[in-house]
Amino acid sequence: MATLVLTVVGADRAGLVAAVADEVDAHGGNWENSQLAELAGAFAGIIEVSVAEARVAPLRAALAHIRGLVTVTLPTTGSSRDSADRRFAVSVLGNDRPGIVREVSTTLSLRGFGIERMTTEVRDAPMSGGRVFEATIVAISAASADPDDLAAGLEQLANELQVDIAAID
Repeated sequence: MATLVLTVVGADRAGLVAAVADEVDAHGGNWENSQLAELAGAFAGIIEVSVAEARVAPLRAALAHIRGLVTVTLPTTGSSRDSADRRFAVSVLGNDRPGIVREVSTTLSLRGFGIERMTTEVRDAPMSGGRVFEATIVAISAASADPDDLAAGLEQLANELQVDIAAID
């Protein structure tokens, strides 16, 4: 079996996910993992599927005909992750301002943490009349990385940021 990673990006429309799922099924593939979202009228997703080696090319050709942009990638074999890697849940909450994602991602990177998954949201803060930024991150690190150092680094970004880090078992 081959593992494919499908990237779906385009204008949101009814039936886009069903069209991809139909093609995966028609070619004997199995939809394994996905993250899909609609933002501001655009649809984006990443989907992991497995399919028999002999059916990779026909599935790629079929997906190319779906209205909307579908890109198929064959991931490299093996993982860059070590079995000793640890995962941490990182929550960031604060007054919205430009640069928070850049600052947070740089702080993670400089301390040996990568981002496995991240969601962000900006919403109105009714009590203060401003806007609030919130991020939920699953960060992954080598066993030697220090989560306390990461927390200190994130808290230094700005006085208004609140940071919570917890190991994920």
